[in-house]
Amino acid sequence: MIDGTRPVRSVLYMPAANARAIEKARTISCDALILDLEDAVAPDAKDLARHQAVDAVRAGGFGNRIVTIRCNGLDTPWGADDIAAIAAATPDAIVLPKIADTDDLARYKAALAAAGADDTLRLWPMIELPSAILTARDIGADPDVDVFVMGTNDLTLELRATAVTGRAPIVPHLAHALLAARACGIRIVDGVFNDIGDLDGFVAECRQGVDMGFDGKTLIHPSQVAPCNTAWAPTDTEIAHAHKVIEAYDAATAAGRGVATVDGRMIENLHVEIARRVLSVTDASTTTSG
Repeated sequence: MIDGTRPVRSVLYMPAANARAIEKARTISCDALILDLEDAVAPDAKDLARHQAVDAVRAGGFGNRIVTIRCNGLDTPWGADDIAAIAAATPDAIVLPKIADTDDLARYKAALAAAGADDTLRLWPMIELPSAILTARDIGADPDVDVFVMGTNDLTLELRATAVTGRAPIVPHLAHALLAARACGIRIVDGVFNDIGDLDGFVAECRQGVDMGFDGKTLIHPSQVAPCNTAWAPTDTEIAHAHKVIEAYDAATAAGRGVATVDGRMIENLHVEIARRVLSVTDASTTTSG
């Protein structure tokens, strides 16, 4: 299982057909990579992309980054070969596109098992279909699922919604998927922002994702990594406050007091848990680019 303290603030898609992009990915300060065999790869480059993704995973050199591969669907001409290759390569996780329900998930798990996949291979199902939104809690309850990956472009298309600033047409569905992830005790990363030239719009959408409670965001270009990491990183003020909360709580506990206060406010177990999460993310983030 992937260590839950390893952050997933910035999850960068890289087209696996582009060998230079894969090599560059070893130096980019993202928390996780998705070596993409699906949408980012033309049909005539699928075999090349598969071979290059597998070779890259086996070669390693990605530091503390979580390395995943997104396969093509089992209903495509490439899906079965992708599954067999990924099972042999043993990345940290496999990203599963267009999962509709637990039956779909079971088909992938059966294919992976038949290909001899290691038990440590984690599943990152994409939540990008209306049916997946409705069955998200059941999908997330599977013990092999670690992370939900929102596919907001496809979800918007399937809903016949309009892509607008602020994403109002799909916010309720994002919230539903997030609620399901939290109920299942797994993490969830937000969908991509398509306009790589609109930094202000990207930062605003990152802030929306942070405020909603997402653990990070999927990205389509290396230029989005730094502002994404900044958006999900605790501020210096938050870090200092977290230290104060834990120190006050520990002192109160050691003195046999049931109540601790920080800056005149009572501290409860909930605040201590939040403080520890802030420090955990801070500590883990410092090792990402190693």
